[in-house]
Amino acid sequence: MKTLRPICFLVFFSYVQCQTLQRSLLAAALRHINSPNYLQENLRDIARIMVAQFLQKLTYEEVQTIVEELVDLAEKCKILKAHESPSECFHQLMTTFLEHICYNQGKADKQKFSDCCNINNKARLKCFLLYKKDDADYSDIFQIPNPEQICEMDKVNQVSVKERYIYETSQKHPFLYGPTILTMSACYETAIQSCCQEENKTECFRIKLEPIRKYVREISLRHHHLCEIGIKFNHKVAKAVELVLLTKKQPKADFSEIARLAVDIKNLHQTCCEGDVVACVLGRSQLMNYTCSKQSVLSSKISPCCALPVPFQGECVINSENDDEPDLPSLPLSRFTEDRFVCTEFSNKPDDFLQEFLYEYSRRHSELALPVILRVDTVYQNLLAKCCKLENPLECYSHGQEMFQRVVRESRERVKHHCDLHEKLGDANFHDWLIILYTKKTPQLSAQELVTFTKNMAAAATKCCPLRDEQQFACMEDSAKLILGGLCRRHEAEPINAGVGHCCDASYAFRKPCFDDLQVNGTYISPPLSCDQVINLKENLCKAQEEEFQTEKQKLLSNLVKQKPYATEMQFQSMIADFAHLVEKCCQAETSEMCFREEGSKLIEKCQSLLEQSSTRSGLRYSNITLTPAIFSTSSTALKMDFFLLQFLKPT
Repeated sequence: MKTLRPICFLVFFSYVQCQTLQRSLLAAALRHINSPNYLQENLRDIARIMVAQFLQKLTYEEVQTIVEELVDLAEKCKILKAHESPSECFHQLMTTFLEHICYNQGKADKQKFSDCCNINNKARLKCFLLYKKDDADYSDIFQIPNPEQICEMDKVNQVSVKERYIYETSQKHPFLYGPTILTMSACYETAIQSCCQEENKTECFRIKLEPIRKYVREISLRHHHLCEIGIKFNHKVAKAVELVLLTKKQPKADFSEIARLAVDIKNLHQTCCEGDVVACVLGRSQLMNYTCSKQSVLSSKISPCCALPVPFQGECVINSENDDEPDLPSLPLSRFTEDRFVCTEFSNKPDDFLQEFLYEYSRRHSELALPVILRVDTVYQNLLAKCCKLENPLECYSHGQEMFQRVVRESRERVKHHCDLHEKLGDANFHDWLIILYTKKTPQLSAQELVTFTKNMAAAATKCCPLRDEQQFACMEDSAKLILGGLCRRHEAEPINAGVGHCCDASYAFRKPCFDDLQVNGTYISPPLSCDQVINLKENLCKAQEEEFQTEKQKLLSNLVKQKPYATEMQFQSMIADFAHLVEKCCQAETSEMCFREEGSKLIEKCQSLLEQSSTRSGLRYSNITLTPAIFSTSSTALKMDFFLLQFLKPT
């Protein structure tokens, strides 16, 4: 039985029986990693991560200069404070770094940090964090390194290969935790050294480096998402998230252990999200030491991870398989809806009582995704808040189990509807449907932003919908939370509209259902746009790759929807089909430019006619968005939450 997700199998070479790795290289790496002075020996890499994540515009050489200055300051600190532990000076690295930047006015001005430098330390850190920009603008296409160049670099100076990887990864992923970057840099370095001994270096790089890149991108999104939860929502939400994730992974562990670890991990996330790489590395190491010392009571699946060297333990445990579910009686869960003393416990220690409910429910429903379990938890909290005010609360909250089932069923039906539609329409048409749907919900986004956002949602459907029912459900919910998290960060940076703001801020658990039910944004008035402005008919379309052509087509679709949000999908699809046909025809013509000019005028005329027509609101509605029966069908039961349930979702 596998203990790591497939993407990690190609990453941890020394622990997944990778046959191409030289044993001598591995032995040298292990000696270095297992050194008791690991933190001190890796201080330059830790400083490099911190500098590159905060000062993303600096060149590699500029980062190197600051790193050397910081390390020099740390060494001087150790001399001046010889009576203290060396780690105390390392802990001060973050404060030293921010002061160093602010005292160097040139660096502060270059990074536009001057305003941050005028405030005190805690507020200054928050100000610096606001300037971090994740890798949304970086290409997702894997670029294979030049084999001869990188192997020569590795041969001449092995350190620079690893250092450059740390610099580039930190710069692109400013919210990726430091310990993960250190781990992946070791994997990257080992892969380079291994491939440089192969005859077909290019193919070796493709096989070994692409999984590393994908893993880094995925885990970076998750880290950024966890940081968003900690910032946007209160500590109870952040703790609940950790409690659910821990319980699903370690269902045999008792409540006290899970509750303790949930607090520790929540605090560690906060430290790592603040960019304090030294404290993040030390905190991860301490957490792994504790976890591995408690293997017998936590999980039977982490034993192989605990045998690994320090940097690899964390990633291994994170990606380890959930422990086997214990044979649990129904009694501990039923007491939350059938015991007449529920309200007494709830009023005496509400936080402890609700955490215990979340723990008991999660360990019995490990197949459910995090957001779904949190929805059940939210419904239960609101149920008790209302029922415990009544004369006969037991009669009221005894409906709890039925309500929990309804929440899960409602969430499952939404996912099933999307997947049924994906199967019916196919990948390309499903993506077009999403373009129409979300352009109406968020017309303030640019056409390019809408194409990118819906591309991620379409990719999630392609990945998740072919899976079996429970896996499909969990996969779609898990993907949606990350994709919508990205949309909410975009809203935070530049507000989109009130509806998006409400869905992002009101409830983390119900964020997806809120977006599903978001109506056409009625306040948006599209700036006047003529058809010759939105229809791109140039010869470069003939040289475009399929993906580029699809992007142009979908940008046209989005711009048309913005102009006429209540036109029918049939009208939109007709325009898009004509556009595709025209491009195909003209790219095969002897003179493409003349063809585009002559035939394009007809398409523009048809487009103009569409824009001049009066708006129509006929047809079916999905999430209050017009859909024509000729193209899409839906079930109203899958799209409306039961009235009885809604009463308990209202805030008290």
